[in-house]
Amino acid sequence: MTKATLDKPRRSSTTKKPTTAFRTFRSAVNYLNSLTNYERAPRSQYNANNFGLARTTRLLTALGKPQKTFKSVHIAGTKGKGSTAAMVSAMLRACGLRVGLYTSPHLLSIRERIVVDDVMIPESTFTKAVAKVAGIATKARVPKPTYFEVLTAAAFQYFADEEVDIAVVETGLGGRLDSTNVIQPDVVGITSVSYDHTEQLGNTLTAIAREKAGIIKKGIPAVSAPQVPDVREALRQSAEEAGAELRFSDEDVNFSYRFEFSRAVGRHARICLTTPNSRFEHLHVPLHGEHQAANCGLALTMLDVLKTRGFAIDDQKAMVGLSTVKLPGRMHLINEQPRVLVDGAHNGASIDALMRAIGQNISYDSMIVIFACHKDKDIPGILKRLQLGADKIIFTTTGSPRSAEPAELAAAYSEYSGKMVQVAENLDEALRIAEAAISREDLICITGSFYLVADAMRKYSAKVY
Repeated sequence: MTKATLDKPRRSSTTKKPTTAFRTFRSAVNYLNSLTNYERAPRSQYNANNFGLARTTRLLTALGKPQKTFKSVHIAGTKGKGSTAAMVSAMLRACGLRVGLYTSPHLLSIRERIVVDDVMIPESTFTKAVAKVAGIATKARVPKPTYFEVLTAAAFQYFADEEVDIAVVETGLGGRLDSTNVIQPDVVGITSVSYDHTEQLGNTLTAIAREKAGIIKKGIPAVSAPQVPDVREALRQSAEEAGAELRFSDEDVNFSYRFEFSRAVGRHARICLTTPNSRFEHLHVPLHGEHQAANCGLALTMLDVLKTRGFAIDDQKAMVGLSTVKLPGRMHLINEQPRVLVDGAHNGASIDALMRAIGQNISYDSMIVIFACHKDKDIPGILKRLQLGADKIIFTTTGSPRSAEPAELAAAYSEYSGKMVQVAENLDEALRIAEAAISREDLICITGSFYLVADAMRKYSAKVY
């Protein structure tokens, strides 16, 4: 997404005086960090008690149901959620709508998750919003709200205060039991579904797809990116059971893409998408990679649905908005000498997409990959795909209790590849090893976890766009 700046003019928030006082932004963050955070917890049972909608519903009811004051778009999937959300948001803004954007995880600041018209929520407003939700939780006797539940309630309250016309909302984990699944959107989008969070969502693509499809609701149009047959069938069944119309962007609309090269933008994808209401021809996809062409097709199809729901969408303005999209932490070159690229690829399919995107868009002699991931990932699937692009790999940790052991990753990787492999205790050590081994034309790629990517961005003083 085109991440927010703090000097852009914005409306003042009308948030009421909170019932719990936090004196500083840091105190609000500390409060959130004291709550159960399933993004960082080593393992957690995926059930209605740990996840579910009951606590979020009680919080929002006590706040006066702020989510009822704005329209919304809801996006779930395994990979491509952030990219699709960023593209939809940018196109809606370009059409003159006031747009809220709620995403996760964040890289450098928690405020990245809550954005209105490309501006991150101000620290003081964030503090008040979290304090208000904390106070409401106590007053309404909501038992042990989680980190994500409080953030979700705070985001929806902020969007209501800022009088957004529409909010683009990305799920956190899964869909069916995700805290964001309290909204009644105008369109649902499902990005590519692949193996991830298998301990929570299931160890088959069908089971995972059913969980993602839990955001599909009766009478609400749903759109899906291209899917493998098992996922496609699971999504169709879920939509039929929910009583919702489901379209696939590669099947039910006229969609195609191709790659080309130009001196101005280098190698890139262009797509064509035609429906009875929209016509996008030879549109430049602003993000690198074949997978981003699919995400862009999904975003445009969702935009087409919004037209049928009464939104004033101008195709030309939407295309201008799309051209502005950038996404930190995804195919993001954060340093030139040495060349360091970061990407939050976190499962086998996204690693595969990353390796292909690098090969298609970046010239290099040799690539060293610095990799870390969490224990609950599809590690065999990831490691098999890493060997397709990495000339040398350095395994390290994410810095989280959930991190897989680097030595164990290295041992498993050795079973799949005869390529050079080393282990580092932390990112600093990994970078020292990598920088000592590369030449000017080589590339360092840091991937596997957004925590690792964020750490790298801090070290190289990279900024969120």
